[in-house]
Amino acid sequence: MKIDSRNVGPGTDAFCIAEISANHNGSLEAALELIQLASKCGADAVKIQTYTADTLTMDCDAEPFQIGAETIWEGQTLYSLYEKAYTPWDWHEKLFAEAKKAGISIFSTPFDDTAVDFLETFDPPAYKIASFELVHHDLLRKVASTGRPVIMSTGMATLREISEAVEVLRDSGCMSLALLKCTSGYPAEPSEMNLRTIPEMAKVFDLPVGVSDHTQGIAVPVAAVTLGACIVEKHFVRSRA
Repeated sequence: MKIDSRNVGPGTDAFCIAEISANHNGSLEAALELIQLASKCGADAVKIQTYTADTLTMDCDAEPFQIGAETIWEGQTLYSLYEKAYTPWDWHEKLFAEAKKAGISIFSTPFDDTAVDFLETFDPPAYKIASFELVHHDLLRKVASTGRPVIMSTGMATLREISEAVEVLRDSGCMSLALLKCTSGYPAEPSEMNLRTIPEMAKVFDLPVGVSDHTQGIAVPVAAVTLGACIVEKHFVRSRA
């Protein structure tokens, strides 16, 4: 499926993105199964992430590189977590082929230029920009230069930072852009979602706006759609067990 204004935006059904991320738990078989399940459940697309531990951080155990006590990953370093969580690059060919077989779109979140160059070999229908990368303007320019649609999360950004990112993308050739309201908590509390931001963002930026939802359950995305969200991105797993 081509991702553009004909199937993403006001007046269309909500475009549902099933986020695989690290939910394959290091198993290619699980990742392939998740693609099939997403298709059977009626999702419009599945999304993965393309990075390695070395492209995201340094192998360092100094305090800034340690994960805080408020998470289930307490005691690990960022590097060790990303080594476990990443989607191996040599899986991508099989994942894109499986999505084609299942009749569902697949695209990814790159975190550096090498990931964009690699993903281009698969002719992706779009790119996703993670909330944490919204201020990574060089990456935005690289992604925009491909000419592909961009979906950008905004969970870590101020209004000014969102404005700057939108300007960078537009000035660099991005002709099709959507924003996602996001609260970067894992999991996020429904009371922290501030969903009334959705129509405000759509008005301010004159762009399609959706939600990247990290809450548990389905109440938040349902409420988001009633407020005008035209994209719903949500993590999913085969079983909560």
